[in-house]
Amino acid sequence: MKIYVVSGLGADFKVLEKLKFPPQHQVVFIDWLIPKKDEIFSAYIGRMAEKIDDKEPFYLLGYSFGGIVVQEINAIKRAQKIVILGSIKSDAEKSRLIKAGRLTRIPKILPLAFFSDKTTAYYSVVRKFFDPKNPRINSFFRVRDPYYLKWSMERITEWKFQENPDVIQILADRDIVFPIKNSKPNYVIKDGSHLFPATKHKEVSELLHEIFV
Repeated sequence: MKIYVVSGLGADFKVLEKLKFPPQHQVVFIDWLIPKKDEIFSAYIGRMAEKIDDKEPFYLLGYSFGGIVVQEINAIKRAQKIVILGSIKSDAEKSRLIKAGRLTRIPKILPLAFFSDKTTAYYSVVRKFFDPKNPRINSFFRVRDPYYLKWSMERITEWKFQENPDVIQILADRDIVFPIKNSKPNYVIKDGSHLFPATKHKEVSELLHEIFV
């Protein structure tokens, strides 16, 4: 069976490269698409879902923003299992900071130039939220198109979704992007930051072998 995988905001699959999936399954990575001008989220999800062959059973796995995306994809093309890493199952699980972003509309107000790879302010924010102690953090974020980054942040702050009880959620206990206190995950990675798929890959791989039997 195929496991379709979507990585995190601005991240390619380097952050997931150390994960070991069950050998009997085929892993298919879905690359981020650059949003069209003023593209609505449902249209974008539709384009991402085009890469999935739903004529046969499949699994979905998403990390961070990718976790949100695969849940939206599942509403179009039903998966046998949906696993999210470092992500949330509904808007009720958002952190207070993300909720404040929606109320203040800061992501929308910020100029496109803020999201440029030449802007040190953007990367200081990235480091602060994802894992300030990880010197390799910038190497994980390779999708740096400013419009994509700004658009994605707006979609995260605006996202509303009713929890699907079938979604399998794996969170780290020290994740400050999506704090564990706001969720009731199926599995908890001890002493892990938001980058736990990279820093705690052995523990995550064991869980994936258990889940994707």
